[in-house]
Amino acid sequence: MQTAGAPLRLGIDLGGTKIAGLVLDAEGAVLSEGRVPTPRGDYAGTLRAVAGLVARLEAEAGGRCSVGLGMPGAVSPETGRVKNANSTWLNGTAFGSDLERTLGRPVRVENDANCLAVSEAVDGAGAGAAVVWAVILGTGVGSGIAVDGRPIPGRGRIAGEWGHNPLPAPRDDERPGPACSCGRSGCIETWVSGPGLAADHARRTGLAASGEAVVATMRAGDAAATATFSAFLDRLGRGVAHVVNILDPDAIVIGGGLSRVPELIAGLPAATAPHVFTDRFDTPIRESLHGDASGVRGAAWLWGRA
Repeated sequence: MQTAGAPLRLGIDLGGTKIAGLVLDAEGAVLSEGRVPTPRGDYAGTLRAVAGLVARLEAEAGGRCSVGLGMPGAVSPETGRVKNANSTWLNGTAFGSDLERTLGRPVRVENDANCLAVSEAVDGAGAGAAVVWAVILGTGVGSGIAVDGRPIPGRGRIAGEWGHNPLPAPRDDERPGPACSCGRSGCIETWVSGPGLAADHARRTGLAASGEAVVATMRAGDAAATATFSAFLDRLGRGVAHVVNILDPDAIVIGGGLSRVPELIAGLPAATAPHVFTDRFDTPIRESLHGDASGVRGAAWLWGRA
């Protein structure tokens, strides 16, 4: 039972296929959790689904909570409306204020990568580090920044939009690079996402294989898959070094599906070091501690721990 008067924090992770939620006590213990399908393409239905999940989790936890929500994209400070969300039915809507009216309380809304950074900075793989850069490597590529456990969204709410910068120091055979969903070519996301890994292997070998299959055949000793993964790691190291040279974080945390590839975590420091403008690169690079739960935990921690 929650101690009377102790704060309860409820986090929601609004994904493209599911909405996950949980309630944390002041120490970070989970008091209730659950998920529901995302009503794709249905804005009013999405608001109802979030409200229903909040009500259920609060009833199970035994108290009213602060509410934080992580989502793809961001709320524009200029218009108060959602932008850059791959859940496209949210774009252009006043989702944050509409949700506050629906729930009858303030709601803190952040980009899901920023929530990952907050989660891992508060009580995850970056705990104790002042500046945490959290990278998502999965179907897409993104990142978030937390300083002293708080998100740094930036003036235009695009801080950490690392995946849609050009691949640093491209070689001749990497120009202009693959076409990106954003309309440009050669973005980091086109090289170091899961689909980017698979596409590069197909270009090299003519063989269609998922990113997971490339990793599996590399582990089995396949020379072509080993070469593809080596190139992937080199590009990732260049991309990471570019941010390190600007931000110089105290810890780097890797999340997303590719974070579960031990060879990536083990090999990334050596791939990054040659491109960092310093005499010694010793910034820790770690797999996210909370894994798939980091986004929803970070949303809950948007209200702070104290």
